[in-house]
Parts: sequence; C-alpha cells; structure tokens
Amino acid sequence: MTATEESTRTYEVRTYGCQMNVHDSERLSGLLEDAGYVRAPEGAAPDVMVFNTCAVRENADNRLYGNLGHLRQAARDGMQIAVGGCLAQKDQGEIVRRAPWVDVVFGTHNIGSLPVLLERARIEQESQVELEESLTVFPSTLPTKRESAYAAWVAISVGCNNTCTFCIVPALRGKEKDRRPGDILGEIQALVDQGVMEVTLLGQNVNTYGVEFGDRLAFGKLLRACGDIDGLERVRFTSPHPAAFTDDVIAAMAETPNVMHQLHMPLQSGSDRILKAMRRSYRAEKYLGIISRVRAAMPDAAISTDIIVGFPGETEDDFQATLDVVRESRFANAFTFQYSIRPGTPAATMPDQVPKEVVRERYDRLIEVQEEIAWAENKTQTGRVVEVLIAEGEGRKDDATRRLSGRAPDNRLVHVAWADARPGDVVTAEVTYAAPHHLVADTVVGVRRTRSGDAWEARQGRPAAAKGVDLGMPTIGRPAPLPVVSGCEVS
Repeated sequence: MTATEESTRTYEVRTYGCQMNVHDSERLSGLLEDAGYVRAPEGAAPDVMVFNTCAVRENADNRLYGNLGHLRQAARDGMQIAVGGCLAQKDQGEIVRRAPWVDVVFGTHNIGSLPVLLERARIEQESQVELEESLTVFPSTLPTKRESAYAAWVAISVGCNNTCTFCIVPALRGKEKDRRPGDILGEIQALVDQGVMEVTLLGQNVNTYGVEFGDRLAFGKLLRACGDIDGLERVRFTSPHPAAFTDDVIAAMAETPNVMHQLHMPLQSGSDRILKAMRRSYRAEKYLGIISRVRAAMPDAAISTDIIVGFPGETEDDFQATLDVVRESRFANAFTFQYSIRPGTPAATMPDQVPKEVVRERYDRLIEVQEEIAWAENKTQTGRVVEVLIAEGEGRKDDATRRLSGRAPDNRLVHVAWADARPGDVVTAEVTYAAPHHLVADTVVGVRRTRSGDAWEARQGRPAAAKGVDLGMPTIGRPAPLPVVSGCEVS
C-alpha cells in the first residue's frame, strides 16, 4: 500500500471508563494520525474502529461484546477492529475467541504498538494479540491528539499499589510508576505554549505520587510548582485516596492561586465494617476529618465523591452509616454505583452477596438523599457572580433562550445567557437559578477572550477574532475548571 493510500484510511476511537482511559485514547488518536490515518467524519463508518475499554463494572463486558457483534458484518466488509484497555488486558485471548473478527487486541502497557499491529493484521490476515505484563514506555512519550484546545489531561503516574477487594485495575495497570517532576512540568509548559489554560493531573491515586522516588510530599510540591507556570490558569487533579491525603496537599490547594478549590475524593462506603472488607485503609472518622480540614482552609470548596452500594455483606445499618456520612459531607456531586461482581477480585467470592433488588432499593434512596443535598447546596450559589470557562458546543436552550455552558470555579455546571464567547473563553455572570445538577446565570457581566479561545478558533480553521483581548471582565474569584469524568472505582 502506498503512503497516499495509507493516508486516506480513517479511524474512530470509542472510549469507556475513567479519565486515564480518556487520556490513553488521545494517545491512540495521536499514534494513528502520526501513522497517516485521519479521523472519520461524524456518522461515517471508519476503516479502523478502536475500542478503549474499561473492566471495572459488569456492563463493560456486555457493552463491548454487544458492539463487536454489531460490527461483525462491517468487519467482513473490510473494517479493521482493535480492542485495547483494561478489559483487553483482563480477557486477552477471550476477546478473539468470542469475536474472531477482531483484528487486534492490545493491553494497557503497550498502546504504542497499535499502528504496527494493525498493519501486521492486514498483511498476515489474522488476529494479533499483544499484551505486555508491565509498562515499558510511559504513555506521555507517545504522540497525542488532544480533544480540547484549552484543557488537557496530564498523567503524573500510572498503576496502583492498593489492593481494594472490589477492584481489578491494579492487576491490569500494574504497580504505581511515577514520572519525574521535571518531565511533568515540561509537558505542562508545552501545553500552555500551545494555548492550553487548564490541566488536570491524572493518576490512579494522585496523592501517592512520589512513592517510587521516595518523596511523600511530592504531590503538594508539584501543585505548588504548577502555580509558577505563567499562563496556566487552572490546575485540577483526580483522584486522590483518603488514606494518603495529607495536610500539605490541603495547604498547597489553598495557597496556590491556580489550583482549583474543588476536590473529588472517593468515599465508597460510610461503614467502617464495609471499608475494612473493601480493604480501604481509612475509616469514616478520618474521611470526615479531611472534609472538615479542607473546608476550614477553603470555605468555597466543592467536594464530590464515589460511592458503592450493595458491597457483599452490607447490612441496612451499614447502608445507614453511608447515608450519615453523605448527609454530613454535603457533597456537591456524587458518582454512585451499584456493586457488581468482577471476576478475579476478592469480593467476587465473598459470602453474603446482597440481592440485586435490595441493592437497587438502597441505591434509589441514596440518589434521593444526595439529590436533595446537591440542590440545597446549589441554591446557596444564587446571587453569586462566577467565572465560567465555556466548554465545547453551544450549550442548551431553556424555552426560547439560547445559552452557553461551562464550569464555575468549583466545577459546578453553569448555563449562561448567550454571549459573544468561544470555547476556552471566560464569561462572568450572576447565578440566578439553581437546579440539582446545574446553575443558570442570566446576567452576563463580561467576556474575557483568551489565548485558549484563539487556539480553539484556529482548530476550526478560522483566524482568531481577537488575540486575548480583555473585554472589560474583571477577574472574580478563582478560574473555572472543566468537568471531571466519572472515575473508576479505584481511588
């Protein structure tokens, strides 16, 4: 095949799971484009379909094999199909056995092999399965096609040293491997030079960063170092582990101007007995103590969490303990999960598995409590003037009102009245209405056009209308973060 013919081949990457998978998919897209592929137009069948999978929840398997079944005829017609990520690392040869029309299976440790494996499969006309058992090349060294012109994920570590009984991810991602601080800061500086104004630091447990090179204060130092990067307006991170959450990190968050006052910290359960069974090395009192210290240092902080309902052995008393912690914590948002058995985890064979109907009933009660809290907390935001970082897309319509959408400094979703702003620009507006899952801001105070907005406009093939022109918007409070993707139950 000639280089010209190769350049016409199209691809699509579908991503399931956590932020790390989203970031890996940007690497996969970058690898494919570096090899001459182009992204398929929306709605068009690609020449190569890549599934970047998750193995945390039971429906991950069902979704993958359902999608593979739907593409069986397309594969016969010439489409190449590749499956990577955590489920590929877990199932390995099982994927090709169940779906022999899959061309490539690759694991979490060798995403850089994808273009070569696709070419080999095309030449040899047989499936290629390649899974490394440990990381050989840190993904940050690979080409990247980032989804956003104004925000970026930056991996500071991969892998996990914990042994939570419900989680299979450490077995699939391996032990924690940390990048050197200079490499991380160099990547962030390069991103800022390209127009990025917000970065999210990623790790399975970001606050254990430094364990590999023996510095238990490394994460707090990294946050402070991010504050010295000129042009970097917003720094976020996900997800920390409560057991390793230390006061120096709270101080770094409070004292570094561009670190967001928003924290996503998984709870998983409010019952000490269940936390012990989960092998979570903290208890409810410690968790609530962290929440209290964070709010003492940053009264405006919004805190979100992950919670699992129906872990094996969970009683009504255990569930009530979770509700108690939820009520006391006053989470702005919670990602809630019904426990599902994951083969290969210790919890899968534990006695006293909770009946599904009981799990569902408790889950519904948890949602009701959390929604009531979130709505009450959102109502406290009415009347505030907030900076909203405008996100991709045109937002939404309320009746006949056209709106832009973005995130406030505390990560709350805000729909603002229509203004002359691009994705990556910042709109200042007054919050006029609160719903359980979003805020509405009808009074626009001003618009700040940014280098990030310029970068977004350049991606659209249009010259920027204004190069970072300030249209009279005062800087109010702290800059606005972009949304957190629902995390894997690993932190």
